[in-house]
This record gives sequence, C-alpha cells and structure tokens, in this order.
Amino acid sequence: MQLTEQQKFICDQLSQKSRPVRSDKLIKELGVTDVPDFLQDLIALEKAGEVIISKKNIVRSVRGSGLVKAKIVSLSRGFCFAKPEDGEDVYIPIGDTMGALPGDCVVISVHRDEKGVSGRVCSVYRYGDRTAVGTVKRFHGKPELHADAFYQSPIEIVKNKLDAREGEKILAKVRYSPDGRKLSCTPVKVYGEAECAKICADAIIDAMGIPHEFSSEVLAEARRINEAGVTDDDLKERTDLREVNIFTIDGADAKDLDDAIFVRRLGEEFELSVHIADVSHYVADGSPLDLEALNRGTSVYFADRVIPMYPTDISNGICSLNAGTDKLAFSAFMRFNGEGRMLDYRFEKTVINSKVRGVYSEVNALLDGTATDEIHRKYACVRSALEDALALYQILDKAAGRRGNVHFSSEESKFVLDENGVCVGLKARETGTAEKMIEQFMISANTAAAMLAKKANIPFVYRVHESPDPEALQRAAMLLRVVGVDAHRICGNPKPADIDRVLAETKGKPFEEIVSNVLLRSMAKARYDTQPLGHYGLALWDYCHFTSPIRRYPDTFIHRMLSELTAGHSTYFITKKYYGKALDAAALSSEYELRAVNAERRTEDCYMAEYMSAFIGEEFEGRISHVLDSGFFVRLENSAEGMVHLDDLPDDEYEYDGLASLHGRLSGKTFRVGDSIRIRVAAARIATGKVAFALAFAR
Repeated sequence: MQLTEQQKFICDQLSQKSRPVRSDKLIKELGVTDVPDFLQDLIALEKAGEVIISKKNIVRSVRGSGLVKAKIVSLSRGFCFAKPEDGEDVYIPIGDTMGALPGDCVVISVHRDEKGVSGRVCSVYRYGDRTAVGTVKRFHGKPELHADAFYQSPIEIVKNKLDAREGEKILAKVRYSPDGRKLSCTPVKVYGEAECAKICADAIIDAMGIPHEFSSEVLAEARRINEAGVTDDDLKERTDLREVNIFTIDGADAKDLDDAIFVRRLGEEFELSVHIADVSHYVADGSPLDLEALNRGTSVYFADRVIPMYPTDISNGICSLNAGTDKLAFSAFMRFNGEGRMLDYRFEKTVINSKVRGVYSEVNALLDGTATDEIHRKYACVRSALEDALALYQILDKAAGRRGNVHFSSEESKFVLDENGVCVGLKARETGTAEKMIEQFMISANTAAAMLAKKANIPFVYRVHESPDPEALQRAAMLLRVVGVDAHRICGNPKPADIDRVLAETKGKPFEEIVSNVLLRSMAKARYDTQPLGHYGLALWDYCHFTSPIRRYPDTFIHRMLSELTAGHSTYFITKKYYGKALDAAALSSEYELRAVNAERRTEDCYMAEYMSAFIGEEFEGRISHVLDSGFFVRLENSAEGMVHLDDLPDDEYEYDGLASLHGRLSGKTFRVGDSIRIRVAAARIATGKVAFALAFAR
C-alpha cells in the first residue's frame, strides 16, 4: 500500500513520540480540523501495519516503538516462524502468535539472545486467505491434511462434505478451534490424485493466489478489440514500415509474439530497430483489461500451460506480431558504432508487417551452417538483415563483456510431456546464439527507453538490480574456495566485472554450474522501482522493461508514459496523471512477479519428481550442489536435483562445516560441494516435488 502525504506526515509525527498517545490527544497536538478524514487515515495506517490502535484508542507507532512488520511463513506444533521485510526469520512460540496463521501479515517485537532470534506477535494487520493445499492421509482412521508448504504438522480434516479421499490433493480452509489451541481444516476443493504433476500444478495455482480465469466483462472487451482489427484511424500519425523486412524470432511453440527486429549496416555503424507490440494503444488506462493485467502482473509459464496476463484475443490475437499481417508497434530505433556504443536513439509509433515468423532453432541452424534448403528458402528475404544482426550482436556482446555484464549459466529445465500431460522427458535448457542475440537487442531497447524517461524526468517504472550484500559475497567466496576457485576479488564491494571474471574462469569446468548457482544466490533480487537505481547484473545505469508488454505489466505501463512523451505532452502533465500509478505499478508488479516465479518453481519440482519416479532404483552420475547439516543435494546432468539425507549415509559421526561439506569423523569420508558422486534414485514424491537419492554403493 502506498501512503498519502498526509499519512506519511502522521507516521513521522508518531515515530518521534517516545510513548503511545490517545487519538483525541493526537488530534489536538496536530491541530487536526477534519477529524473524520484524520481517523480514516489512522485506520488506513493500521491496515498498512504502520500503527497499532488499542481498544481504548491508544495509538502506537510501529517504527517508533522498534517493532517490525513481518509475514508468518510456517507453522509447526508449538511454534511458528515470521519473515520480516528485512533480516532473518524470527522464531515465535505458539502462545505468542495471537492466532496468526501462514500468510498473515503481522507486527512483531524481536528479541536477540545467546539462543538466537525470537519474537512475539503484537498485532495482525492483514489476514491471508488462510487456506492450505496438500494431500489427504489417514491416521487411526481419521482424515488429515498433510500440507505441501507452510504447515509443518498434519491438520485434522472436519466437515468433509466434498468426500475428499486418501491420496487426493485438496484445497482446504484452515482455522483454529475456539480456544485457540487446535487447528482443523475443511476441504473446499478436490483436485484429484496427488501423485500427478498436472493435478499438483492446478493446486499450486490456487495456493499461490494466481488469477487464472477472466471475467465476462474482460473477455468481451478483448473480443471487441480483436474483432475490430487494425483500422484506418489506427494508422494516423504512424510511421509506415510495412515494406521493411522486419521479422520475429521466438520459440517454436510461442503464440504471443511481442517483439520483432530489423538490423542494417550503415558503413562502420549499425541501425537496430526493435518493434514492440503496441499493447497500450488497445488497453486503455483504468479499463477492465488494464485493471485485470495489473492484478496479474505477469503471464505465468508452466510445463503444460500458460496463464496469460491478457486474454488470448489480445495476447495471441490483435497484439501478437504474426507474420504477414499489419500490426501496430511502438518502435525503438538505435544507432551503434563499431565498438557497440549507442550513438543515438528515438521512439516512434509505427505499423509493421513481419515478413518471417522466425524460430530460434531454425535461426541457430542458419548461423551454424546446418540449415536445410527449406530453412534457407524460408529466411531468404531477411538473410541480409540476419547477417547484419549477427555482426551487431557480436559487437554488443563484446561491449557487454567490457562493461562487466555478469554471465550466469542458465539452470532452467526443459520438460517434455506426453499426450496425457505426464512428464516423460527432462534436460537442461540450452541457449543458442539466436536466443542470446535477441536478448542483447532487447537489452538495448530497454536501456534506450530508460534513458529517455530519465532524461525527461517523467514518472516511470525501472527494472533495478542493486549491489549484492558484502556478507553474502563473503560467504560465497568461502564456499568457492572449497571447490578450488580463487574468489578473493568478489569480497568487499566488487564490480560486476569481478563477478563475471570468476564465472569466466570456471567456464567449461565440471563445477561451472555450481559456481554460477552459488554466486547467483548471493545476488540481490531484481525488482521494479520508480527510481533509476541501476542494474548491477547487466552493469547498466539505466534499465527498464519495455519489450514484453503482452506478458509483463510494467512494460505496458511505461509504454503509456513514453507514448505521452512522444506525443508531446509535458513532464508536468505526465507526472500529474501517472505519479501515483507508477508507485502502485512498481510495488504490485514486483510482488506478483515473485508470486509467479515461486509458482513456476514449485510446479517444475513436481514435474521433475514425476519424471524421476520412472527411475526408482536406477543409478546416475551427479555432482553435489549444496550441503546442509541434514545432508546434501545432488544435481544430475539432466538438471534433476535430489537430496541424500544424513540418515541414508553410512553410519558415522558427521560434522557440518557450516558452509560446504560434511565430514565423517570416524571414516574420514568427506562430502563436499562440487564433488562428483554416483547416486541411486530412492524415492520421488510428486505431491511435494521432492526427490530422494541414496549413495549408489549403500544398498
């Protein structure tokens, strides 16, 4: 929630007081004239977790009292954990939770002593949906829910009117008994067999609160826009580029094509034009379509489906830059010298007609000389532009390397599903030259858009990636030394180039991916902000997301700002119209992006477990990727990862170094991050997405 200026003023005044104050006294002290509005502001601040108001109308500032806002993230018998907005998780005894459940937002007091960090809930300022997703099991004949996440202990099932049966995945409403001592739940939705990844994906979508159905109003608006098509009025005051050999390059199964390119050599220089679907032309600010997109924040991609941000009439229809059809675009034109420096840029509203629906695998075949005659014929009309594009990409890639762009190895998995949606294939996703080329061109357009907005000083939503925490890097450096990597240069306050140099030195080595993952975990999380804070990983001062308005809300939003700017409107006009909306767009888009990423990862875990369930008892070579005091994780060449638990290791007295290894004190055997190891698949729980390995020799 974004606070108004008046609410910020109240917060500041309260935070300066050493003691809580009655609301009527506060009204007098601040000279409030509009009492009803003031009381509404106090209620809003309470709902935002900024103040606590007692039953006797005594107001206490959260910040001024040294309290902390947090979210309950897990609940066990006897205690729970709360995650503050900053800092480590806080242990809270069950008697000090005020009945809070996972997902609830709370204000807590935090205490530190020799035993660690503990706390107490002072208020619950926003309740979560208080639901849990999990599998039905029976204990002494009574059904209970074993939640997939957040609830660490079984929950008794009561009022089972849906007849949820053992082994089924369900969504249940969770509540405390009247005396606050016992949890129970009531099924509200039954998905089906829990040991099925497709069923698990259905449940995860609901558990994460991802909207996946459009209202009739939104669908009708999208259908009307699509059916109207591109009209003569749409073409007014647009640059006509329909005769230019513009083309798209995407994955073979992509249907929402939101970017197209054209490159031409100009002597020693290059002109790159990036043409982006003009979604904001069709989706009006504040319309049902716009509000629905803001509520989703992003499209969500699963192995078996896509949950689009816009209905398919928009995402796959009127806005998709399908070959051979006239499409409206918002185009960025950039000129580069032979060293990859951007000499100038401009943005125009255009109409294009893509000449080729390019596919990454086909373009890669063209670039590496393995293309068939059929592929050569398909790309004949854009072959010259492709050659110039490759030359420019190579220049830009070198320039990115010089400025210190961090090249992390991809750890994405590619899933192959059969006709029934069962995962039958799994491998690490490979990225070819065509994918890297398009990525570099999109980075250039995103940079140009951010530079334009920053120069004009208009409200905007930037993509920011702040510098990593020095302590996290110090820990990463210590871990890398365990696998024999000299990482002294990343300690302190390293530049992105220092991080990239460590990655480059491990390129092609057996532990390359592990080093990449270790460093990636030490990085700050990228997010959206209204201030141009820079992008550490890309080593860029100015960056935003401009190039994917079909699937990301910030892109659609900033198209509106830039459209107003290119139309000649003043900074004052744009600021007055969009300042508050920019704050909301940045905050909500960051939140919903995280929601989508977590849902995608949890679903991928289920599909990975489904695939590995076909190999129970079989042996594989892998590499230790992560070590804990309870065991270690092993990553296989096919990208599957599973845990070897301490209990499944040969009998010994194991010592965890707190960093990267388990050492058997009796046997002298050490299990260390980066070690090659042969494992046997012991179990695969699709319902929870967990795979268990055992040492191959420990049968």
